[in-house]
Amino acid sequence: MQIMDKSDKIFVAGHRGMVGSAVMRRLKTQAFSNVVTRERAQLDLTNESAVAKFFEQERPHIVLAAAAKVGGIKANNDYPVEFLVENLRIQNNVIRSAYENGVRKLLFLGSSCIYPKFAPQPILESTLLSGPLEPTNEAYAIAKIAGIKLCQAFSREYGANFISAMPTNLYGPNDNFDLETSHVLAALLRKAHEAKTRNDRKLVVWGTGKPRREFLHVDDLAAACLLLLEKYDSPEIINVGCGEDISIGELAELICQVVGFDGQLAWDTTKPDGTPRKLLDVSKIRALGWRPAITLQDGIKATYDWFVANFAQ
Repeated sequence: MQIMDKSDKIFVAGHRGMVGSAVMRRLKTQAFSNVVTRERAQLDLTNESAVAKFFEQERPHIVLAAAAKVGGIKANNDYPVEFLVENLRIQNNVIRSAYENGVRKLLFLGSSCIYPKFAPQPILESTLLSGPLEPTNEAYAIAKIAGIKLCQAFSREYGANFISAMPTNLYGPNDNFDLETSHVLAALLRKAHEAKTRNDRKLVVWGTGKPRREFLHVDDLAAACLLLLEKYDSPEIINVGCGEDISIGELAELICQVVGFDGQLAWDTTKPDGTPRKLLDVSKIRALGWRPAITLQDGIKATYDWFVANFAQ
């Protein structure tokens, strides 16, 4: 195991996204001084030759692959072709160019949606490919599974130190608050804020409120990423979560409390619930000494403050 040096050249793919920007903040606080980024206009990660040229020129030591096309249930359901094709292209280009240009270590970020819809809870890493996926985000999940398998293939065939982490549901600064494409926590935060602003007496929420989800603040994930780059060298996937879940109904109530919306919640049961429960088994990463530091209530409050300062009209 080679410890990361503060002068190592680190390429953060997707540095503008929620995860990538959190990693950038973490690298800055940890005094890493040689971080390489590219705006989307400068480098299209779906363009194979452009990615190859970038890696040949920059030759980073470490790559954090956080770039992906992401979205909530609706976006995943409506645009399966885009979610599958774009993510496969990005992953294939970054992972292959990393190997061909001597990258010492690569961390590929997957997603908890890779696991079977009815996986036993909490979800062990070993349940991957043991059952059917959740249909609403199957395309995204298959792309991520392909990325994991590509990293493992490079490890097995060529000895590459390419590792893969599976974060649970994430939230925080730079989340996507577009109601067409956002995930549940960001969507609820925006809906509650707008309902409060309009003095509505009712807030309509998708589904039954019964599904249970685990939520991790993206700054906690960023800390986990750096720890994994330092301490984890296995090609086997590793879960990153907080080890606790909450029902969507309880989450909606907590968000209303943080936002200050005191109207009623109404459940639109014609809309899909998605997977009934999704809680990751996090014993592997806990054994490495990592635990999240941000409580859900504190994290939601900080995210709401960011939303109001940066997004709310």
